[in-house]
Order: sequence, then structure tokens, then C-alpha cells
Amino acid sequence: MKIRRLWIVPALLLPVFLIVCEPTIASQEPIEITEVTPNVLVLSTNAGNVVVSVGPDGALLIGALSTVSTPLISSVLEKRTQSPVRYVVIGPQDPSHSEGDAGWGQRGAFVAMHENGLQRIGGAKMGTALPLSPRFVKLGVDRPHVAFSEVLAFDLNGEAIHVVHQTPGYSNADAIVHFHAANLVYLGEVFPGDGYPMIDFSQGGTLDGLLKTLGAWTGRIRVVPARGKVTDGASVEAFRNMVVTVRDRVQRLIDQGRTEDEVIGSRPTADFDTQWSHGRVQPEAFVREIYTALKERQPK
Repeated sequence: MKIRRLWIVPALLLPVFLIVCEPTIASQEPIEITEVTPNVLVLSTNAGNVVVSVGPDGALLIGALSTVSTPLISSVLEKRTQSPVRYVVIGPQDPSHSEGDAGWGQRGAFVAMHENGLQRIGGAKMGTALPLSPRFVKLGVDRPHVAFSEVLAFDLNGEAIHVVHQTPGYSNADAIVHFHAANLVYLGEVFPGDGYPMIDFSQGGTLDGLLKTLGAWTGRIRVVPARGKVTDGASVEAFRNMVVTVRDRVQRLIDQGRTEDEVIGSRPTADFDTQWSHGRVQPEAFVREIYTALKERQPK
């Protein structure tokens, strides 16, 4: 795999590819390009990883899209394909930080999102759609207008690509993306790549669903996390084992009658913190997630 670095310069985009642009203004965002195959790229931005199929049939983008990365990603794709066709699948997002379609609809792209995630950012439900949020108006973006329930399948650029809805883990809009020819899977926020996972109960997330999704991808396969480097099934297995270990420790403490604060004070993640405490979810928050998930299982 080849790794290259580019820079986003939002106010002035130079027509460059695979080189470093000279800084011209203070606001810049690095994009790292990992070439998994000639037709499958992973673009790493501040918002997270975007997996791309690109070639004669156009381009398919899946992952964490942001308005600041859209112009340069678009210019990268123009260097890789002569086809103007663009498909974009937006991953589940915290509604308060969502950037909608990240401006891809204005560029003529077919933009889709799982129906549960789309409803949370104002998509139609039972025949009624909410007005465009002030946040979207300010950003100059729209929400996606295509939703899927269980599976989206693409036959593009010599690849069979399946976007498959999962049992709720991070959220009830979780979907894995399997690139069959490249032997690669994108797991999204279920496998954050930079720290402990988030289980967003407000979006229907569950601990059992998170473990179920992780357990299906521990074999010999390339894995793209939500953030960070392309890795493999062994890394997913190690991550899942960590979550299971912490879950079992918290369960034992609950069985002993410990309160939530006592469970957190016992630091059941202590031996994992060196590796996993540097992401968006801190150890205390992760233990609270596990505690909440386990307490909800108990009979009322």
C-alpha cells in the first residue's frame, strides 16, 4: 500500500496531486491517501476515513465526509477518473455535528444515508420532512435525499461493493462496507481505530450489537477503521477482546453491588488505557457506557 499526503487549502485549491502544497493561509487540513489497490483508496481527513472506489465507472465515496474536505477530494477524484459519476454514502453522525451531504449534492452526486440516520437530521418520516436545519443553511449544504434500509449494492470499477446495515452498535444506522475484490471492509464508528468505542444510546446504540459486528470481521481481511491506519482482522479481534474483558470486569462489580461511581473508581480499563485512551472516548466515559448497557439488561 502506498501512502501519500496532500493538504486542503479551503480558500485556494491548487491543481496538485500527490505533492505537498505550499501553505497560503492558516486554515489547512491534511489528507493522507492510502492506495489499497489502484481502484480502492482510503482518504484520511480530520473528520475520519473515507473509502473510495474510483475508476472508469466513476467514484463511490463512503465514510465521514466534511465540507472542508469536499473540494480537494473532488480534485483527487478528477485525477483518477474521466467519468463525472459520483456516488456518496454518508455514515451515521451525531445530529448536532452533522454536515449533511457535505456539499456533494451540489456537485451532482447521488448521496445516500441509512434511513435511521437520515431521519435524525431531518429526513422524511411518515410523509413529513423537517425544514433544513440552520446549521445546514449556514454551511451551505443539504441533507441526503436517498435512504436505504438493509443493503446497498454497487458494481463499480471491477468491484462488488455491499453496504450492509448492522445490528445497532454505535447507533441504529450502523452499516459495514465490504469491498469483495480488494478483500477490505470499512467498519465505521463500531471500530474507531483511535481509542475506546462510543455506544450512543440516544441513537439506538447497543453493546451487544457492537460486539456482534466486531466478531464477524476478525479473519484475514483488510480493515478500515473510522479513523487511523488501514489494519487487519487481528486488530479487530484484539479490540473486541478488550471490550469483552472490560465488560466482564464491570459485570462482576455490578454483581458485587457496586455503584456506578465505585465501578468507575476501580478503573477496570487501567491496563488498556495506554493504548486506547487517546481517542474521542475517555476511559471514564467508556466504563459508563458499559455500566449503562449492563444495567439495562437487568430485570426491572
